[in-house]
Amino acid sequence: MFPDGRGLDDGVLQRTALELNLSETVFFLPAEQGGDARVRIFTKASELPFAGHPVLGSAFVLGQVLGAARVTLETGAGLVPVELERDGDRITFGRMEQPIPEAEPFEQAEELLAALGVRQSGLPVEAYRNGPRHVYVELASEAEVAALRPDQSALSLLHIGVSTFAGQGPNWTTRMFAPFLGVPEDPATGSAAGPLAVHLARHGRIGFGEEIEISQGAQIGRPSRLYARADGSADKIERVLVGGSAVVVARGEYRLG
Repeated sequence: MFPDGRGLDDGVLQRTALELNLSETVFFLPAEQGGDARVRIFTKASELPFAGHPVLGSAFVLGQVLGAARVTLETGAGLVPVELERDGDRITFGRMEQPIPEAEPFEQAEELLAALGVRQSGLPVEAYRNGPRHVYVELASEAEVAALRPDQSALSLLHIGVSTFAGQGPNWTTRMFAPFLGVPEDPATGSAAGPLAVHLARHGRIGFGEEIEISQGAQIGRPSRLYARADGSADKIERVLVGGSAVVVARGEYRLG
């Protein structure tokens, strides 16, 4: 993430994200809507209105600078407050209140299943929007999720992020593919974690208000763990919370020519 994105036009922001070759790149800007900072989030291919782990990581960085227990980030999908927990001076965990996702039918379920190389989904194949559009496919076991070898070219034509998942009770495993955004597979997808909790609760796999633990990224050597909860009911989702940790792995300077 870049702590000061002022004065950089959209082309520079997009080219920088492409050059870095990460799932997402974040640029901080001055707040405009009463938050602590505004963030713009780019994949290698385009800008996203909201993405979960970039927001969570940004909150860790900003919270450390401000010495705050709560920060609010302005995103393209609205204000996202993040509560931060500490061990001494070190931030150890953050929990964001995500935009409430809108559920939609997904008309290309057959094409999606074919691209994934699976015959069916245990739950209805549905899409949710909380900024990005995520589609959910339930497989019978974690082993089936791990064994997936999707047709990335076919997936890219659907213009979605697809989360494949399996599990039970509080423990779930996911893999998320979004090749049309330049992300063949994502190690941690916070924006998909909240809608997954909503999807599971809506279809009776878990109760509303129950927190789930989501494991992701093992197949690409970058394991992650997120926590998600959907409060409310099938008739009205009141709140979606997603939590996890983030660490700084490198610092440096980037020279724009």
